[in-house]
Amino acid sequence: MGGVDQASDGAVVDCGAQAAGGTEPEGSDSLKTFGAVVQAFRKRARLTQEQFAPRVRYSVPTVASIEQGRRFPPADFVDRAEEVLDAFGSLRAAARHLSRRPGLASWFRQWARLEAEAINLYTYECRLVPGLLQTEAYARKLFAERLPPLNDEQIEEQVVARADRQRLLRERPNTSFSFIVEEHVLLRDAAREFDSGKLLDHLVALSEERNIEIQVMPLRRGSHAGVDGPMRLLETPENRWLGYCEGQESGQFVSDPKLVSTLQMRYARMRSQALSLEDSLSLLRHMRGAT
Repeated sequence: MGGVDQASDGAVVDCGAQAAGGTEPEGSDSLKTFGAVVQAFRKRARLTQEQFAPRVRYSVPTVASIEQGRRFPPADFVDRAEEVLDAFGSLRAAARHLSRRPGLASWFRQWARLEAEAINLYTYECRLVPGLLQTEAYARKLFAERLPPLNDEQIEEQVVARADRQRLLRERPNTSFSFIVEEHVLLRDAAREFDSGKLLDHLVALSEERNIEIQVMPLRRGSHAGVDGPMRLLETPENRWLGYCEGQESGQFVSDPKLVSTLQMRYARMRSQALSLEDSLSLLRHMRGAT
């Protein structure tokens, strides 16, 4: 099977290099260096992480992740940290060298930076459970089955990158997340014993969060507005909508308003064609009981 179809959400070794340049994800040294600089300026200002976090309007776990070099710093974090810490322009200068992220394909990194700040994030997936919803065991098995094969270090890098992105669900309670997943994906993965019981427990738990909506597109729906394939949409803090469509070895960032409008139209139709939130949750619970 091809690269992205195995893991989804761009967390793969960069098989789209021909479109984006470079063939390997960057290591984390630059992120660790940036994090160390933030930490040094924070301590110089005599601020604890608990005192610093509200001033830059991010959670303490997010600040800790950035300082430890485990998370790519959002642009507004850099700007606010620069001002709060009076860093002489050092943080903005250092951030300009963080154009790549470890564990993420180059053609997905731009989207990953935007989704970290999105106020609305919509995902339709017909190939597998979306990366943001996967359990660690599910993601690890997907990466272990990739072709060409990954070594143990590469698999671990992908799993860490996936877990880092999933922090969005916990750390952005004011972001609205919508997911539409095909029923056949859940049935297939349960049959393949992809950690099915824990995966369904995980999906049920996420469905009960106020800001997370999971809808299932039922098998009985023979055709629907998403037949052209997976899609993602997000709304920026400036209320601009953007789209992203992913293939096996490439990703297409969509910023043209007319094309984004088309994706929005399709996603809105799919929401009406999928099972309701209540019926989707009921189906997930039923499938969990059957595993």
